[in-house]
Amino acid sequence: MGEPPRIDIPEGRDAIPYVWGEMVPEIGAAASAFSLAVYAHTTLGLREFEAARLRIAQINGCAFCLDWRTERDGQKVEEEFADVVSQWRTTDAFDDRTRLAAEYAERYALDHHHLDAEFWTRMTAHYSQAEIVELSMSIGSWLAFGRLNHVLGLDTVCVLPKP
Repeated sequence: MGEPPRIDIPEGRDAIPYVWGEMVPEIGAAASAFSLAVYAHTTLGLREFEAARLRIAQINGCAFCLDWRTERDGQKVEEEFADVVSQWRTTDAFDDRTRLAAEYAERYALDHHHLDAEFWTRMTAHYSQAEIVELSMSIGSWLAFGRLNHVLGLDTVCVLPKP
């Protein structure tokens, strides 16, 4: 288990709904709606979605995000998928879209100033402009909110809120 939360959570309260919903209701409700919309309205395939999401979880170190697996129609990625995500450069388990999703997530989080023409040529060969915007917004959500939860120590005590 990680360190205790850096925000006082009242006894018997779920950390995420309390911090996001009660402490800063105007901001937290909007953040929660954005976070949930990424899952509810995605058009991306499950493997590429999870490759990007898990790469951000690995970078953020968010314990909850690392343990979470997105489920769609009863399907989840295989158990070892997270290990393969960290090897996105060399794995043969990924198709081009999945590999690019992991690469984009990593570069978005760690080296966004160097997303060069060569990268965008590869990206636009496999993703539509709408998909690139969707993936960018999803990555931004995971980067911001996973990091927020980790920094505040909520990631070891949180439960995903119900929509």
